[in-house]
Amino acid sequence: MLHCSQLLVNREISQNDALEVIEANVFSNLPKLHEVRIEKANNLVYIDQDAFQHLPSLRYLLISNTGLRFLPAVHKVHSLQKVLLDIQDNINIRTIEKNSFMGLSSESVILDISRTRISFLPSHGLELIKKLRAKSTYNLKKLPDLSKFRSLIEANFTYPSHCCAFTNWKRQNTELHPICLAKQDLDEQPGDKIHKRSAAEDYISNYDIGFYPAENEFDYGLCNEVVNVACSPKPDAFNPCEDIMGYTVLRVLIWFINILAITGNIVVLIILISSQYKLTVPRFLMCNLAFADLCIGIYLLFIASVDIQTKSQYYNYAIDWQTGAGCNAAGFFTVFASELSVYTLTVITLERWHTITYAMQLDRKVRFRHAVIIMIFGWMFAFTVALLPIFGVSSYMKVSICLPMDIETPFSQAYVIFLLVLNVLAFVIICACYICIYFTVRNPNVISSNSDTKIAKRMAILIFTDFLCMAPISFFAISASLKVPLITVSKSKILLVLFYPINSCANPFLYAIFTKTFRRDFFILLSKFGCCEMQAQIYRTETSSSAHNFHTRNGHCPPASKNSDGTIYSSVPLNHLN
Repeated sequence: MLHCSQLLVNREISQNDALEVIEANVFSNLPKLHEVRIEKANNLVYIDQDAFQHLPSLRYLLISNTGLRFLPAVHKVHSLQKVLLDIQDNINIRTIEKNSFMGLSSESVILDISRTRISFLPSHGLELIKKLRAKSTYNLKKLPDLSKFRSLIEANFTYPSHCCAFTNWKRQNTELHPICLAKQDLDEQPGDKIHKRSAAEDYISNYDIGFYPAENEFDYGLCNEVVNVACSPKPDAFNPCEDIMGYTVLRVLIWFINILAITGNIVVLIILISSQYKLTVPRFLMCNLAFADLCIGIYLLFIASVDIQTKSQYYNYAIDWQTGAGCNAAGFFTVFASELSVYTLTVITLERWHTITYAMQLDRKVRFRHAVIIMIFGWMFAFTVALLPIFGVSSYMKVSICLPMDIETPFSQAYVIFLLVLNVLAFVIICACYICIYFTVRNPNVISSNSDTKIAKRMAILIFTDFLCMAPISFFAISASLKVPLITVSKSKILLVLFYPINSCANPFLYAIFTKTFRRDFFILLSKFGCCEMQAQIYRTETSSSAHNFHTRNGHCPPASKNSDGTIYSSVPLNHLN
């Protein structure tokens, strides 16, 4: 058991592996004691809540490198001095009692909890904390209400996002330093500058010089009535001090766009999959495209939901979101979906080019099994590239919108550039295919149906429109991947909301919902539930008539069958988009 004499000025316990417990009243009623050091006592696991009591002269309390699991109570110290409470390097301390700092000092407190496992600060007792240090305190991810920090002027945190809390927060300085009051009095009096300085020096010399700094060392910034908290580390360019959606307009638009993308693509998938007609190559490819675009809609829903939940307090949720499973899942969805979507658009274009170019050579037609094999490869590729950032090749946690923007290592930079160049290459292939299609349908020596020509032109417009929308993203992303960024992360969010998901919203409408074939399948599906039976019958009659005319032109008339349209899809794959 430890006992301390009332005459002690300081007390140090260091490198004492035998010490396991500090009992009550060990540091109690010591009016002269101004410094206590307890360090390198690795087996110290408990300090009684009454160990520190009535220490009016205490200025420095160090508890470091111990086996403590919670911060000992210091609310009974009742010091009349400024106190530095240093509990850094206690890697086992996880919790702080609710009122731990309430009675520590009647002046101000400097608190250092660096390199501990503390995960939260108490909501009470923070009013007198003037400086807060929490470096390498990785479990501290959230801050209490800022209004609790009534005296704070300086903070050092582990995560830059915490400094965002103080960026636009102004603290009213209710208690000015006596030197500030003296300076105000002198400024109000007439006289020259020399006289004012002499009077200030006289005031300081008559005050407690040992306690307060001299005038030439005093920071007169503390005399401001509104105080800006000095905070570090500063946020970097990838994580500016703003919500996930930095603009209110984007916060509204992202909800409209993701609901449109999810609803449109779900409807397309339901209609195509539930149709009574045969699943042809074009239908199959459209299903893949709709699923990819649906995943992009889910990604936007992820981002929009988290943005609403963390509105105005993202600094408190940034670490959990960006380092957690949610951001990885959102990033995976968007990379997987975007690559699968670009891949499927390219395959659709190649299939259109092949069908039109070899329209009369049925033996060269793309079979359903060929399309399945091609799309299996596309799924495997998209899944693989989306998985790489989770395993360390680039990272989804670099930015709040969970895109792989980490290009710090050569592998990460090569990964990002590879994806961007691949998307540009896909655009070039699509352009080349439609140029070939154009010249093919204009060639009088090549027989091509009117529907093929119409659909070729329509899809050319759609594909070019889609990739024109992606062009700004590709341009700015490539420049950023080459470490020559032309826009900030804040501005890139505009591209994310206004350009990136346009394909996902437009594709289900332009490729399916606005087509006659889709309307036919839609009404036929509704007729199964007793709705729109007349419209469904009209479409059935038109389909039968179209099938009869088509086979008559080709020299034979097939027997009537409710699945006859499946034959039409097989023979004239483009017809489903009319």
